[in-house]
Amino acid sequence: MNLPFYIAKRYLFSKKSHNAINIISGISVCGVALATLALVCTLSVFNGFRELVATFFTAFDPELKVMAVKGKVFDAQDERIARLRTLPGVEVFTEALEENAMLQYKGKQAMVVIKGVEDNFEELTAIDSILYGNGKFRLHDEVADYGVMGIQLVSVLGSGIAFVDPVEVYAPKRGEKVNMANPSAAFTQEYLFSPEVVFAVNQQKYDASYVLTSLDFARRLFGYETEVSSVELKLEPGQDLERMKGEIRRIVGDDFMVMDRYEQQADVFRIMEIEKLISYFFLTFILVIACFNVIGSLSMLIIDKKQDVRTLRNLGADDRIIVRVFLFEGRMISLFGALIGIALGLLLCFIQQHFGVITLGATADSFVVNAYPVSVHWQDVLLVFVTVLCTGFLAVWYPVRYLSRRLLGQPDKI
Repeated sequence: MNLPFYIAKRYLFSKKSHNAINIISGISVCGVALATLALVCTLSVFNGFRELVATFFTAFDPELKVMAVKGKVFDAQDERIARLRTLPGVEVFTEALEENAMLQYKGKQAMVVIKGVEDNFEELTAIDSILYGNGKFRLHDEVADYGVMGIQLVSVLGSGIAFVDPVEVYAPKRGEKVNMANPSAAFTQEYLFSPEVVFAVNQQKYDASYVLTSLDFARRLFGYETEVSSVELKLEPGQDLERMKGEIRRIVGDDFMVMDRYEQQADVFRIMEIEKLISYFFLTFILVIACFNVIGSLSMLIIDKKQDVRTLRNLGADDRIIVRVFLFEGRMISLFGALIGIALGLLLCFIQQHFGVITLGATADSFVVNAYPVSVHWQDVLLVFVTVLCTGFLAVWYPVRYLSRRLLGQPDKI
């Protein structure tokens, strides 16, 4: 057996001559364990919120979205785009056109995003799962165009879910300057009727400003013919998303970008990743502070074992072996603290996942979940374990060498 490791293990578990050293050693392990537990739980909560937000997007955003790199629109009849309609692995192909417009209903106005889509939009996303009302999802019929609005937008306009009078839609005419003598001539005016349903994504970006309608209505309103702002795709079940995304990128070339759901909401998820990273660094700093307990414990242990050090020197142990004894002692404290903290963190996450013990407090009724969401990722657990070990090992390396050198440099006083 490795002699320094064997002696360090005996020192860690045996009773010291001064009871305070045992207490400080226990506090050191607890400090490292608590910091580790906080890291595991905090990172898991951020993962839970990330996955929770992702569930909202999947009911509205397409699985893959193709957009032009330059400009707002592109021609949907482009040969490269047309190839995607018959691409093996693509189950649903739909064209979409998004532009800003103004809605007016009985004197109340709101700036919105009109999103015109094809009739197969229901097959593209699980839109039915976020619809509320007595009607059904429809975009147009033989005599009228319909607008499915976000639930917050309905509240702003005061129209109600099943409004009787049509909503007025205004959009500036392309390429025309505003005539101050007759400003209304520079705008296209259309009307949208109620399908008696609204959608609720629980995201203000959509609920407060989006209106779904037919692609023909959007083109007529904004003055386009075959142009679209995006092509949205749904893959067949079992298809590999990354492989298909790469294949589509190869087909459409550098003039287009292909985005999955996370990339479509890159700003939101980037903010969440930054918050998670800041929390990780902050808790790592707390872990460094907790490691000072380990340094204090080792300092007292070195003083307590002066007689043992002299005995080891008389038996032929060199300075390197003696220093390694106390290094192993500090490393084992960090290791046991890491293992205990990870075990307790995983246990707490399991309890939170299944029982929701820690609630959101006063905001629970206004949020979509009552308790903090938790999702444990093995990559985060591994990161925490490596962080604790590296921090603990580095924290004890210099103090142990310094304190041991002072003792070992004066052997007559040991």
